[in-house]
Amino acid sequence: MRAITVRNREADAEGLVLEDLPHPHAAENDVIVRVHAAGFTRGELGWPATWTDRAGGDRTPSVPGHEVSGVVTELGYGTTGLSVGQRVFGLTDWARDGSLAEYVAVEARNLAPLPADIDHTVAAALPISGLTAWQGLFDHARLAAGQTVLIHGAAGAVGSVAVQLAREAGAHVVGSGRTTDRDTVLDLGAHAFLDLKTDWWEDAGRADVVFDVIGGDVLERSASLVQAGGTLVTIAHPPTVGPDNARALFFVVEPDRVRLADLAGRLRDGRLRVRVGAVRRLAEAAAAFTPHERVPGRTIIRIAD
Repeated sequence: MRAITVRNREADAEGLVLEDLPHPHAAENDVIVRVHAAGFTRGELGWPATWTDRAGGDRTPSVPGHEVSGVVTELGYGTTGLSVGQRVFGLTDWARDGSLAEYVAVEARNLAPLPADIDHTVAAALPISGLTAWQGLFDHARLAAGQTVLIHGAAGAVGSVAVQLAREAGAHVVGSGRTTDRDTVLDLGAHAFLDLKTDWWEDAGRADVVFDVIGGDVLERSASLVQAGGTLVTIAHPPTVGPDNARALFFVVEPDRVRLADLAGRLRDGRLRVRVGAVRRLAEAAAAFTPHERVPGRTIIRIAD
């Protein structure tokens, strides 16, 4: 099969190449998925799991990409809940070869059935963004109706989904971003917009929940914006400055078949939109990791029709 691989940690995206690899093996409780579309995170070449397996051994050449949408072609021993020929989407394991390939082995529990009327390119943009937004807002921050949430990076992949989910949950939503993001964030359902460069942050008021996807100075300055008893939650890195009388936590998204199915249902009935900005071929995946211009929305790699 053809796959995008990387062998040299120092080369970063310049080391991504398209080559032939052996067909993956379906271990116990695995399925083999023929990949129709795949999503990736540009920062994943810096993740330790990209280079080492769970035992700490070298696992190069590594296949990046951890969002997949496709069709099941093979079941491993003991696999239940899915069948050959079924359309599925979900997350691949962080420490195994990923989805930028014609076929990928995935634990069955990491996948959810994909309705026939959702395109694979749309489905491939949902798993990390959708699950991260849900888990950050509701599982970790316990956002409730009537509360105020400030979502940093609200026009991005995770932030745009978080804005929609928080608005539907009955929260007062403030989204932050660049000046050019204002219309997008308000169109997604935010009640107000905070320009990170020009607005006075204090004008946004204190929030019950601050959801950060940016890190750095934005994360550190956010500690003062959390209400007493509230939560500062981030996916960027563990915060070094915590809010007074409030919680601060960092988390990594986890697979969740039930929640993926729920998010797919929201896509079908129009309660949720994902922003796909560009669709590229597998041979163009390396260039997609280092785009020459900012693409509004996710870049998805289409691998099979």
